[in-house]
Amino acid sequence: MSASKKTAWAVAAAVLLPLVIAAPAAHADEGKDAKDKQPKPPANMSAVGGAALGRPGTQVQLGAGAPVLPKELSARSWIVADAESGQVLASHNAHWRLAPASTLKMLFADTVLPKLPKTQNHLVTNQDLAGTGSGSSLVGIKEKQTYSVHDLWLGVFLRSGNDAVHVLSAMNGGVPQTVKDMNARAAELQALDTYVVSPDGYDAPRQVSSAYDLTLIARSGMQNADFREYAATPRAAFPGEQKPGKKRETFEIQNTNRLLTGDLGVAPYQGIAGVKNGNTTHAGSTFTGVAERGGKVLLVTVMNPSSKEQHAVYKETARLLDWGFAAAGKVTPVGELVPPTSARTDAGTGSGTGSGASAGTGSGAGTGGSDGGSAPAPGKNAPDGSAASAASEEKSGGIGIALSVAGGALFLLAGAAFLVNRRWPLAGSGSRRRRSQAPLDPDVNP
Repeated sequence: MSASKKTAWAVAAAVLLPLVIAAPAAHADEGKDAKDKQPKPPANMSAVGGAALGRPGTQVQLGAGAPVLPKELSARSWIVADAESGQVLASHNAHWRLAPASTLKMLFADTVLPKLPKTQNHLVTNQDLAGTGSGSSLVGIKEKQTYSVHDLWLGVFLRSGNDAVHVLSAMNGGVPQTVKDMNARAAELQALDTYVVSPDGYDAPRQVSSAYDLTLIARSGMQNADFREYAATPRAAFPGEQKPGKKRETFEIQNTNRLLTGDLGVAPYQGIAGVKNGNTTHAGSTFTGVAERGGKVLLVTVMNPSSKEQHAVYKETARLLDWGFAAAGKVTPVGELVPPTSARTDAGTGSGTGSGASAGTGSGAGTGGSDGGSAPAPGKNAPDGSAASAASEEKSGGIGIALSVAGGALFLLAGAAFLVNRRWPLAGSGSRRRRSQAPLDPDVNP
C-alpha cells in the first residue's frame, strides 16, 4: 500500500473511531435523560388499605417458590389484588392520584346503574348531549331519537360513549347532580383518592383517581349482575336512526376492551370478564381488568404505561395477571381492599382475618407522573378524610363469557366484618373466542 493510501486510512480511522465508540454512550445518555424526565410519585400517599400501599415504588413480599415480577412494566401505577379476599398481592404507587380517563365510567355505572330500570325509554334532547367534550368517543346517539336505558348502558360499556354518559346523567338529574352522587359514592367505597369533575372521565382540572381506588370501584361494580353483564359483553346491536315509515335499523358496536375481544397484536385473555379501559392525552392509557383462573379471581389496574409497545396497557395487565395467578399463595399480602363504609357491621360479628396491610417492601421510587406533572392537581374527595350463573353470549355467534354468583361470604377486613355477596366472573369461554375479527377502532375516549 502506498504511503498516501496509508495516510488516508489513518486519517479516516482517526475521524470515525471516536464516533463509533461514542455512539452507544450517547444513546445510553438519551435513555437515562428520558427516564429522569419522568415525573416522580409523591413521597407520601394515602395509607388506606395498609401503610405499604402509601409508599412510592413497588411493594411486594415474595415467599418461597414465588415468581419474580415481570420486567416489562412501565406503568406509573399498578395493583394486583385478589377480588374475593381483598388481599393486595403487589402494587406500584398504588395511591398515586392520576387522571383516570374512561376507567372513571366504572364509578359512574356503580353509582347510576342501580337507579334506572333497564326497560325505561328516553327521548333524547339537544340539552341532554350538551357539554360532551370535543374529541370524545361516541356511540352515536342522536337527538329526537328514543333509546332504552339498556341501550345506553351498552353504549357506555362497549363503546365508552360519552354521549351515552351524558344522556344517562340527564336522566339522573343532570351532570352536576351525577358528579355529586359519584363523589359521594367514592367516599362510601373509601376510594378517597378519587375526585370527580366530569362523569365520563373526560380530562378536567383536579379530576383524579388511583389504581387502588379504581380497583375498589371495579370490585364493587362487579357485584351487580347488570354491571357484570355489560362489562363482559363483547359486541351488541345498537339502535340507529328511526326514519318515518321504516323499521328502525341497528348497527353493531364492539367492546373496546382488547383483552376481552382481542385485536391485532393482542389475543383475548383467557378467563377475562371486564372491566374498563380508557385513554386521553392527559391520562395516557388506563385499564382495570378482572379474570379467573383455577378458581382464583384477580383484579388488576394499570395506569399510564410509558412503554412505546403497542397496546402496552393491555400487555402489562396480562403480564400482571399471569404473575398474580402464579404467585397466589406464595406471597405475603402488602395490603387489602377495604370494605365500603356501609358494609361494616359491629366488630365481633362474623369471622376471618385481615390481610396484613402493613406488610410490604419498597423497591425504588418508581416511574411516572406527579400530581403537578402530567396529572391534574389533586382535588379533595367529596367528604374530608382519607344463585345462579348468567352468561353474556355474543349474539352473532362466538364469544360467551360465563358469570357466576357465589353465595354470601363473611370477611373481617380492616378490623370490621365485611358482608359480601360475592358475584365474581368465573372461567369464560376464552378458547372459543374468534381471533379473526377486524381490528377495533382506537379508544380515544377520555
